[in-house]
Amino acid sequence: MAKNWSTLSPYLKSAGYCVFALNYGETNGVFATAPVADSAQQLAPFVDKVRSATGAKKVDLVGHSQGGMMPRYYMGFLGGAKNVNQLIGIAPSNHGTEGVIVPQPGAVPDPDYTGLGCAACADQQAGSAFMQKLNAIGDTVAGPSYTVISTVYDEVVIPYNSQFLNGPARQVTNITIQDKCPADAFEHDQTPNDPVVHQIVAHALGKVSGPADPAYQPKCI
Repeated sequence: MAKNWSTLSPYLKSAGYCVFALNYGETNGVFATAPVADSAQQLAPFVDKVRSATGAKKVDLVGHSQGGMMPRYYMGFLGGAKNVNQLIGIAPSNHGTEGVIVPQPGAVPDPDYTGLGCAACADQQAGSAFMQKLNAIGDTVAGPSYTVISTVYDEVVIPYNSQFLNGPARQVTNITIQDKCPADAFEHDQTPNDPVVHQIVAHALGKVSGPADPAYQPKCI
């Protein structure tokens, strides 16, 4: 939570939103390394707790990288679609990556895991069994809206446009940061700290219905 949301969380709070976050997928003391499906199982009760605490019927989900993709499993396979108004993915691994995903520093490889030392890393490789299952039902499910925010300088989830989702304009908006601000050089890891991303996320959250307006222009910093 501290790594990804140290700047975006207070930005959204100052805009009047109640912001909740969770750490998920812990193995060997490292978060976001467990099988993605298991992490989605942890998201389900967390969403229920937020809805109970706030009285909201639905939540908006904002996630980075794996966290921008993992909720799609929750919505598509765990009945979560009815609880979600919009999913905003920041550099999400929606179709896996042709690059290399490694666990965070300090992770201890488990001999039972495939890939590069963590199950989530293997799950997020393009063409993995998990990715095939996730996308077999389509990129979207009925109900929620989807906004994807990507950077051409992404060195982790590549190609960067593999992050985009297919769907009707009333439900899906795919945004490339450099189409809005050509000089923005943010890469994958720090995109949640990008002031341009902050503005796009706030804009998407402010929509009464549907995803972000593809014509929205943030202030380039």
